[in-house]
Amino acid sequence: MSPEQRETKGDRTRLRIRTAALRSFRENGYDATTIRRIADELGMSVGATNYHFPSKNHLIQELYLDVQQAHRAAAMPLLAEETRLIDRLRIVYSTGLDELEPYHSHAGEFLSAAVSPRSPINPLSTESAEALAIVQNLFTAAVDGATGARIPDDVRVLLPRALVLAHLLLALFWVYDTSAGRRRTRALLDGGLKLLGTALPLVRLPLLRGMVRDMLSLVSEVRA
Repeated sequence: MSPEQRETKGDRTRLRIRTAALRSFRENGYDATTIRRIADELGMSVGATNYHFPSKNHLIQELYLDVQQAHRAAAMPLLAEETRLIDRLRIVYSTGLDELEPYHSHAGEFLSAAVSPRSPINPLSTESAEALAIVQNLFTAAVDGATGARIPDDVRVLLPRALVLAHLLLALFWVYDTSAGRRRTRALLDGGLKLLGTALPLVRLPLLRGMVRDMLSLVSEVRA
């Protein structure tokens, strides 16, 4: 039996709802996208839509996954062609921004809904963990696959989480960036990577290594 034959009617309905919701989030934004709007578009009842996705927050998690899966698909082939650490990190950050760009006109709406630490769509919430793990795995791959960086192992293992949080802060800056092509966000990224490239070799010094390790340990505890 083929995968298409094994797919149930419920699977197909769920996919229709998901596809319609992701398109609406991209085109209409967070505020205008409602369960009723999606149900009306698909000619379904609200109850039938809620059976598959009990709330809009569940659809937002699907959006997070969709964006980060696309992020991974864009970044991994480029990482396979690059060995230098800072350039590998630039790939992960830049492709992440590229995947966010179609949502920029409505980004403030998503931020307003997610900013509360109690919000289930906060990027650091338990509900958002699967999407965030994709990003962290990308940074882990970027760090572990680099050659010549000579980062001590105890710092190396902690670094990806800090890079993830920097990614979230960069995305926050991107929300407010009205410059053409998000030029200011890209400039901030370039400046930050230059500083990181200068600072990282210093972690091999015993005194600084301990300080950096302790700082990264604190950063790794950041949760919603």
